[in-house]
Amino acid sequence: MDKVWKQYEKLEKIGQGSYGKVYKGRDKETNEIVALKKVLLQRPDQGFPSTSIREISILKEMEHANIVRLQDVVYTEGKSLYLVFEYLDLDLMKYIETRPEFSTDPRLVKTFLHQILRGVVYCHSHRILHRDLKPQNLLINRSTNTVKLADFGLARAFNIPVWTVTPKTMTPWYRAPELLLGSQQYSTPVDVWSVGCIFAEMVNRKPLFPGMSEIDIIFKVFRCRNCSKQGSKYIFFSNHF
Repeated sequence: MDKVWKQYEKLEKIGQGSYGKVYKGRDKETNEIVALKKVLLQRPDQGFPSTSIREISILKEMEHANIVRLQDVVYTEGKSLYLVFEYLDLDLMKYIETRPEFSTDPRLVKTFLHQILRGVVYCHSHRILHRDLKPQNLLINRSTNTVKLADFGLARAFNIPVWTVTPKTMTPWYRAPELLLGSQQYSTPVDVWSVGCIFAEMVNRKPLFPGMSEIDIIFKVFRCRNCSKQGSKYIFFSNHF
């Protein structure tokens, strides 16, 4: 039996992506419910994926109420790597889809936005760029309405001045214009742009810039800016916000 299953009981599969699979599990010693993120190792002889190493090293150094907690890292005999996280009910995208009344509750939207910004400020104050902020990477505890930043696979430490880095980071819909235009020098504003896009999505219940390509997204950004200058209804903020 793999080492992870000696300590943790797998309950059900709750997600899957290019990184691997996520299971809901239980710590057999404490009965605590956890999330088990299985990282796929395509070629074990080449070691662990750089994104997983980066995520582990960053999360080991971070402790904040609005950042998901990494509790354990387990390498199994089956050549698999498991990251053990605290368990949260669902992500922001699913929350918006299942709670249509959410967007009409200004107090709750502001509470969520405040928590997201607190998590981002903590990251930036510790010289960490998340670089992949989107509703799917924001996890929610429904009982307490707590929001936590998750999935730090693309996160990266930065210095001042910022050195040359790749612009191919965030999901395109939430990517800042300078990244869409190919800039290789950027800093904390790219995360702030993503937060703005998420705020608009919480209010509208749909993405702000759902382009088919990078150039299409750029056109949508400039179209939105031009319309907002002219006082168009395209402005996404409701009056009560």
